[in-house]
This record gives sequence, structure tokens and C-alpha cells, in this order.
Amino acid sequence: MSRIIFFIYLFLFTNMIMGQKLRARDYNIPFGILPTGKLNAITDVSGVKVGHVTKIEGECIRTGVTAILPYDGNVFQNKVPAAVFVGNGFGKLAGSTQIKELGTLESPVILTNTLSVAAGMQGIIQYTLDLPGNEKVKSLNAVVGETNDGYLNDIRGMHIRSSDVVQAIRNATSGPVDEGNVGAGTGTVCFGWKGGIGSASRKLPESLGGYTVGVLVQTNFGGNLQIAGMPAGKILGKYSFQDNLKNADGSCMIVVATDAPVLERNLERIAQRAMMGLAKTGGIASNGSGDYVIAFSTAENLRQAHQTKKLELNTVAVLNNNDMSQLFLATIEATEEAIINSLFAAETMTGVDGNIVEKIPVDKIILWFSKK
Repeated sequence: MSRIIFFIYLFLFTNMIMGQKLRARDYNIPFGILPTGKLNAITDVSGVKVGHVTKIEGECIRTGVTAILPYDGNVFQNKVPAAVFVGNGFGKLAGSTQIKELGTLESPVILTNTLSVAAGMQGIIQYTLDLPGNEKVKSLNAVVGETNDGYLNDIRGMHIRSSDVVQAIRNATSGPVDEGNVGAGTGTVCFGWKGGIGSASRKLPESLGGYTVGVLVQTNFGGNLQIAGMPAGKILGKYSFQDNLKNADGSCMIVVATDAPVLERNLERIAQRAMMGLAKTGGIASNGSGDYVIAFSTAENLRQAHQTKKLELNTVAVLNNNDMSQLFLATIEATEEAIINSLFAAETMTGVDGNIVEKIPVDKIILWFSKK
């Protein structure tokens, strides 16, 4: 055994003993050219919070809820600019048409499983109506995305309750984001391996505005996996339209947050670039895949009050089109890395009907990179 290989396995074994979960970047896998934020997560965007409820019960329940909050406050009363881009529409993204129409987000974003979208909406409604200041609210656009975790989870049992959604929202914190088999990623499958929740971020240098872009993904799709240019699916012998993985169907929910002052038109352009990040990992947005991107800005000067007392003209400072390219690149890089992070963090899982989905063999991937 060469010294390089020896130290790789020593590194893996040491961290396993210490119980430390390593991310792809910790193995010196190169992702793009831009620096990450401090946490390399969507919570690097100031104010953004993420919360999970994970339900692993008995032999059949493998599901959960993930909540993303744009900021710590009443989002209904002070809405943030937002946009939606549909990479492939075989899915259910509740609330998308009002975002498209008005260009604002007025609720937390909830991710869960396909048959729990209604519970997600009910939880958002319950949480929002209970907030101080919302005593007279009679209409609300609850935003809920999903992927189908039915291979590992008893999805027909509809085990997510509105109370789980409220709990996920109240669990939300601004610190490191738990990844892998947590929340809405508990029962998901990606490229034939165990998928889950992943996150990453990019921090632009001050010369390019100093803005942050953060991404969170719920990965449950197929294709031909590539990791920072490595043809991992082919090397590992598992890829779409091969015998042991017959198709590429599934879904991916992508949430993009930025503190850059951009409104819905340029947020939609940012959201489009997230799909380019998915493509860099080998995803193909197949016929049966629901691939959706929600993008929002947390810039305080762009928040819109729910009601105004008199006619007002909006006079806000926003970035020019010429200043968008660096945000596009940041989005592509962060999306790519977030997807790979979801795979590296996930663990082998057994679920309903005895179905087993294995963890991606990180040791083989690291060994390949060490030989480059």
C-alpha cells in the first residue's frame, strides 16, 4: 500500500472513531474557484435559518420536514423578493404561481415528501396565523416543495403532521446545517446511492460586491454521477439506464438564498443557473423528475410591507444586469457542492419492504482523486 493510500485510510478511520462527519471539501475535492462562506451552508446568508424534523420509526417510516426561513421575523408582514424556476415540472410545488405573479415570498419554505404537501401547507398556515400581528390574516401563500421518498418510506401512511411542520420551523437555527439523512432528506435516493439534505455557499470578494449566495438541496434524482469532474457513476458502476438503476426519475428541490439586492427578475435568472449546478453533478432532469428552484433575497431594503397606509412608490437600489454574472457562478458552484455534500453526509438506510439504499463509497472516491 502506498503512503498516500495509507494516510487516506488513516484519515478516514480517525474521523470515524471521533464520530466526525466530513464533507466533500474536507477531502480536498475541488469545487469551482470562488471561496465559501464561513459555514459553507445556506445559513451563511445573514438571517437565514434552517430547521429539521426527522421521523425514523419502526421498519417503515423514513421521512421528515425541512424548513428554510428567510429571516427571523414575520415574513408575511414583510415579504422578501423571490422567484421560481421549473427545470422539469413533474412535481408539486405549492405556492409557486403566486411567487411567479407577485415576485415575493411570504412564508417559510417547507420541504417534505410528495404525499405530505398538504400537511406542509397546514403547518405553515398554523404557524403564520399564530404570529403576533397576523390576527386579521385571512389569506396566505404557503410554499411547500417535495420529493418522493416512497422507496424507503411508507409514504402512503402520510406520517407527517402539521405539528411536525410547525416544529421544524421553530427548530430553525442560523448555525451549521445538518445534512444527509435528516428532515426532508431522510428517505431520499440520489444517483442510486443514499441522498438527503445538502448545503453549500459562496462568498464573493469585495471587488465583486462581497455578497453571499447559499444553497440547500433535497436530492432524490438520477443520472450519471459526476463529482468535480470525476465520472463517479461510471467508475462505481452505477448510473441511469444501466441494469442496476433502470431510469433517472426522481426529484430535486433547490433553495437559493442571497443577500444581494436583486428583485424577482434577476432572482429567476439566478434560479435558472442552479439547474446548471445540478447538471454538473450528472443530473438530467428526466421525464419523471420534479426539479424546482426557489430563489430569494434577504436584502432588507427590498422587503415589501404587506399593507401600506397610502399610495407609495418603490425607490430601491438593485444590482444592474452587468453585475449578475458573479452571482450566477456562485449559484452554480454552491448548487453542485450542496448536492455532493448530501451524498457524502448520507448513511446506508433500510426502509419499507426491506429496501436498502447504500451510502456512496467515499473511500473509493477519495482514492480516485488521490491518483489524479
